[in-house]
Amino acid sequence: MSERSGGGLSRRERQIMDVIYRLREASVADVRSEMTDAPSYSTVRALMRILTEKGELTHTSQGLRYVYQPTTSRDEARASALERVLSTFFDGSPAHAMAALMDLSAADMSDEELDQLEALIRDARKEGR
Repeated sequence: MSERSGGGLSRRERQIMDVIYRLREASVADVRSEMTDAPSYSTVRALMRILTEKGELTHTSQGLRYVYQPTTSRDEARASALERVLSTFFDGSPAHAMAALMDLSAADMSDEELDQLEALIRDARKEGR
């Protein structure tokens, strides 16, 4: 999620990060209780230690337990992940990514969603992006 991690996260790591973003902060037990098909306590604890080593999480001590927080906002994490996807699969081109997205989902998009996309493109042109 962040550039500090130097790459992607595993499925379980992403699942843990989703829980922590949703809760804003969480202990290992909190994360486990929010996960579907949660692995063992020790596995979640190990994954959260790895996420801390990757720079995705930080923690504070509250009594005998650690409470973890994300090191970046969800919006920053999304932007970083999107940059990686663009560079990996679309030669860094947002237009290529949008074309692929439209190929996949244009038929399923509502008029409101299409209007939102048109407005975003108009705004980007006005701002000189």
